[in-house]
Amino acid sequence: MQVQVQSKAIEQGHSRMNQTQSQSKAPPRDVLPILAIAASIAVIHLATNSRYGFHRDELQTLSDALHMDWGFVAYPPFTPFVERIGMALFGHSLTGLRLFSVLAQATAIFMTGLMARQLGGGRLAQVAAALTVALAPLSLFEGTEFQYSTFDYLWWVLIAYFVIRLLQSDDPRWWAPIGAVIGLGLMTKYTMAFYVAGIVGGLVLTGARRFLRSKWFWIGVGVALLLCLPNLIWQFQHGLISLHFLQHIHARDVSQGRSEGFWSDQFRINTNLASAPLWIAGLIFLLRERRYRMLAYMYLIPLAVFWVTKARFYYVGAAYPMLLAAGAVASERWFATLRRGWRWTLEAALFAGIALCGAYFTAVIIPWASGGPLKEFALKNNGDLREEIGWDELTQEVARIRDGLPEEQKRNFGVVVGNYGEGGAITILGPEYGLPPAIQLTNSGWLRGYPSPPPETLIVVGWGRHLDEAFTACRVAGHNGNRLGIRNEESEDHPDIFVCGPPKQGWAEFWRTHQRFG
Repeated sequence: MQVQVQSKAIEQGHSRMNQTQSQSKAPPRDVLPILAIAASIAVIHLATNSRYGFHRDELQTLSDALHMDWGFVAYPPFTPFVERIGMALFGHSLTGLRLFSVLAQATAIFMTGLMARQLGGGRLAQVAAALTVALAPLSLFEGTEFQYSTFDYLWWVLIAYFVIRLLQSDDPRWWAPIGAVIGLGLMTKYTMAFYVAGIVGGLVLTGARRFLRSKWFWIGVGVALLLCLPNLIWQFQHGLISLHFLQHIHARDVSQGRSEGFWSDQFRINTNLASAPLWIAGLIFLLRERRYRMLAYMYLIPLAVFWVTKARFYYVGAAYPMLLAAGAVASERWFATLRRGWRWTLEAALFAGIALCGAYFTAVIIPWASGGPLKEFALKNNGDLREEIGWDELTQEVARIRDGLPEEQKRNFGVVVGNYGEGGAITILGPEYGLPPAIQLTNSGWLRGYPSPPPETLIVVGWGRHLDEAFTACRVAGHNGNRLGIRNEESEDHPDIFVCGPPKQGWAEFWRTHQRFG
């Protein structure tokens, strides 16, 4: 009798797994709508991503990509590694270098639709889930620049999808891909550690704790640790410098009020405002469904930690796709209980709201136009777009100042910069004008040190305050601005460019006392 019961249980388990596998093998036509949404967003980004120029953060990543290592001060090595490949394939093409971000975000959109499908959603739920992520401000932004946050977003979404497959199939082998993606995430952005806290918390606080007894869970842990081990070793070799960087950046953000608006921006920027009923319904759905409750904690625990520690609002942004997928499924089921007229009205209102909010944010975030009112509107409302303007002019101005130096000074000069954007511009764009790599005091530029022998004549960029305290014999030699007259950090905060002599303290002491984080 006991053998018969066990045999029946095994047959039922195999039946559940076969049903799940059958559902996961979707016919191509079944996923065409969500594939079309993801592809449409990708095409929009590819068509518009070359409108302006590099963002300062992109210039830092490109500069670091020239000096590949197992770690960098501001981030782990994955994103510079990708951009090293990008430069080999596309040179300095904006469209080419941003292609990887476009593909990552399109994949996140597509996987959100698949999450809805795995949770039992039909075409309506899948389309709603994919569309709400596609038209969320944070998601739209992640496809416009190559940033570590873009790949981090994808890793969070993939982990959520794999956890759904784990909980649905009860097959512990899913811990292997979960561990692999966690490892990639830790090699991309350190906030992945907080998502891991949510995963562990979800395991301990729900029935999913049964997986702690599985060897596959520990295999997943081992895979994650193995993937991030090189960066961990690098951190210890460099005195945990990224920890000091993160502490400095966090203190700066709090002092400047950048953590304010944490809750409102969950609705306004992390998600499409009109999709709020969906992700709230998704959170409730996951909390009520015992099988999937672990996913709710994967959102709630990082959210709570980021809020208590006064972190930036977007750190938890990548957790919303799984909530939107769950909410789309729950809403689809509720709509099915309504009369046809009410159902159609509510569905139309939902999609109209998502489309209207999406249209507004695409006008703000996507650089649709190279001129005219649409460009003016985007530049007025999007500070990140403003920071993409002026780098070519800066590089040209530095080259002009160099050309005006006496011949003996031209033979032994360097360019000292105040931030990583300026450093990246001179290092990446400068070779076209015969400029040497920038001398950078910020982040990994400081680790790389100053030239040997050090230059005697310095063109100093981005150093408005304390200039005379740091360098000898300074004079204004040019100005940092842009031909469009756009007001951004470069044109407003440090518009003057100087020619100076060497540091007053001597190079070694100057380097020791002027390390910067930014």
